[in-house]
Amino acid sequence: MRTALLNKLERASALDRIGDRIQPRVWSLLRPQRVKDALHGVWLGHPLHPALVQVPMGAWMSSAVFDFMPKRWMPGHQQSATALVAVGTASALPAALTGINDWSWLWQEERRVGLVHAATNSLAVALYAGSLAARLRGRHQLGRTLGLFGLAAVSVGGYIGGHLVYKQTAQVNQGAPDMHRVEYGWRRVAEIDSVPEAQLVARQVDNVPVVVYRDGTDITVMLDRCAHQSGPLGQGKVIQVDGQTCVVCPWHGSTFQLKDGEVVHGPASTDQQVLPVRVIDGVLEARLP
Repeated sequence: MRTALLNKLERASALDRIGDRIQPRVWSLLRPQRVKDALHGVWLGHPLHPALVQVPMGAWMSSAVFDFMPKRWMPGHQQSATALVAVGTASALPAALTGINDWSWLWQEERRVGLVHAATNSLAVALYAGSLAARLRGRHQLGRTLGLFGLAAVSVGGYIGGHLVYKQTAQVNQGAPDMHRVEYGWRRVAEIDSVPEAQLVARQVDNVPVVVYRDGTDITVMLDRCAHQSGPLGQGKVIQVDGQTCVVCPWHGSTFQLKDGEVVHGPASTDQQVLPVRVIDGVLEARLP
């Protein structure tokens, strides 16, 4: 039943009227590129949003524990609960900012679910803000009630977020599963003479698409499917970023260093997998790391 409802949500095209208006505004507001990269978690090596949401979630859940703790166990528990509600409400803003930045680069079906995820969590923030205001005025019973409703809302939002990640694979490294399809040991890629200088060449390793780049004796064999949304890196362009040769995904602009696959610019936040290589008798070979 729950899965059926979420599947219907993925097909709720009416949400596109909202999402299509918000998306370009997010792109225009979150500038320059280094700001977007920081919010994506490029510097961290994986998405920043799921790391930040632990703070408000943890604070709000802890406040509920204090709310229902007998006074004789811990005098001053109301003040502790109020402080935790304040921490959770304040920390929800950066968590939401990273989330909407990631959301703006998702596929249409993912953006629909993401909108409801954001709306539910926004309701939770509003309820906790009301809870905080009530507590600060000494109306702790009202604050507890609003906090419980807020906890229910953020729990629903978290469930929807789980569907977004684990079912729809939003912000999950899309290329990594290809590694499991490559056999262990050295695998043939191509005749080295068939690989031109300074050009991206599409090849396969055990039927797994890879992109090959040759710069003199330096050769890169990289998984072709972009970590962000499976864009074909073999159709991308080669640029220089801070003196490093990089490939830019043709779909969303994620940029990776060719020497080691390190992500330079988002929306990808994880590195692109590069395979160790060797040349034996004129044949380029690669293997799993």
